Amino acid sequence: MLDLGTSFLASADRDPHQTAIVDGDLRLTYVQWLSKILALANALEQSGVQRGEHLVTVLQNNWQAATVHWACQFAGIIVTPVNWRATADDVAFTLENSDARGIVWQDVANPSIDGAAGARKLTRICIDDSGDNALSFDEMVATDGSATVTQAADRSRSNADDWSLMLYTSGTTARPKGVPRRHRAERAAAIAHVAQNAYLPGEITLGVMPLYHTMGVRSLLAMSLVGGTFVCLPTYSSAAALALIERERISNLYLVPTLYHDLLHHPDFSSTDVSSVTKLGFAGASMTDDLLKRLDQAFRPELFVNHYGSSEIYTFTIKVDAPSKPGCAGKAGINQMIRVVRLGADIPEDLADVGEEGEIIASLAGDESFEGYWRRPEADEKSLKQGWYFTGDSGYVDEDGELYVTGRVDDMIITGGENVSPVDIESCLSLHPGVDEVAVVGLPDEKWGKIVVAFVKRNDSVTSDELDAHCLDSDLARFKRPRRYVFVNEIPKSPVGKLLRRLLIAGEYEPER
Repeated sequence: MLDLGTSFLASADRDPHQTAIVDGDLRLTYVQWLSKILALANALEQSGVQRGEHLVTVLQNNWQAATVHWACQFAGIIVTPVNWRATADDVAFTLENSDARGIVWQDVANPSIDGAAGARKLTRICIDDSGDNALSFDEMVATDGSATVTQAADRSRSNADDWSLMLYTSGTTARPKGVPRRHRAERAAAIAHVAQNAYLPGEITLGVMPLYHTMGVRSLLAMSLVGGTFVCLPTYSSAAALALIERERISNLYLVPTLYHDLLHHPDFSSTDVSSVTKLGFAGASMTDDLLKRLDQAFRPELFVNHYGSSEIYTFTIKVDAPSKPGCAGKAGINQMIRVVRLGADIPEDLADVGEEGEIIASLAGDESFEGYWRRPEADEKSLKQGWYFTGDSGYVDEDGELYVTGRVDDMIITGGENVSPVDIESCLSLHPGVDEVAVVGLPDEKWGKIVVAFVKRNDSVTSDELDAHCLDSDLARFKRPRRYVFVNEIPKSPVGKLLRRLLIAGEYEPER
């Protein structure tokens, strides 16, 4: 299999004059971008960051971040991206945990870089300002543009078995876990992403999912494989996203449900020409039935894909016609096999029955799989068993053999001895016109163990009694109905739009006033 650097060379050879990346007024063709990528790869090596070493990046979704990602693939350096909103403590942990040799950042992250222990001992590259003993990114990518694909053909220092990048999973009760991934796994995941989203040559995607997240990386790599264009959106804004969709004639969107929700509810949506968007994909969280239906009506896409996966193993399952079966995550992706085992099972043979809720596990033999966490043997022991990855996600398989993801095993609410999935209740409540967003958790109760509590951001003056009546009139089992409703100003989410139930459980929310 090709390493990713050689893969990019092949793309530049096929489509040298196709626009590869757009960031504001900057537009680069594949051959123009290749020249800058190779210049940066060479400069990184000269700066002291060598093959097999980690380069931490603290960047927004700009062309510089994408260029660093590709330069690392050519140089054999392990790109290790961090959320640009990370604290100094977060950055320091990543630098120490990864044994980083260098760090690349931008001005918005200055406070975190200045306060991070160990940062001053590394090769330092700032894309905005070369002061304070930092190298200049602009000087490192400077080139006369004369490099050709033929001249660069032997430039990749990597092979398919080298490490490509290391993502950090978002920690909840402990430090984040490093997820190292090889070139071959990254390229296999990108190929699968192209196939499962039916991308065609010349696709144009909105590069808004962050490049420290698996969805953002997948979009970047997938576009390179099809001679497509990656349109950068450094920080998310619905107004800016809509403007880019219309101006750049974006052909596909791959977002978390939260961003779709914000896009659809923005006042500019009705006046924006979104007709170029023919393919929708979502991942990262479940999508409510109501949002799924409204998006299908608003875009009328040719393809609407529900993608279920993780940083560790990119694809678990795919549902290629999501609106046809709301809530369904579909069947295993082309590089994968999945099972649902009984809750608490330690072996992959302890299968749950059809319709029985259990833990979702995925084969580690798949081409997209990781091989274990970075320096976390206790995490490997918990999650990697007999060639299978125990995801920690709960779900069940229906009579058609299709998967439904019901949440995290740890999020399961046991009330009065019954297992209750928050996702079922959230989907039900989301269909009420007075509900904008909703999150359901279990809170301690002396009698029931836990009671079901719904946190609701409303868009109308709906009451608790009206929501209870809505649940009674639905197909939701009576014992699953929330026993309490809390109206809030915002539902807490991570920077990539994942629901943070733990903050609701801990009482860290702003009640509606």
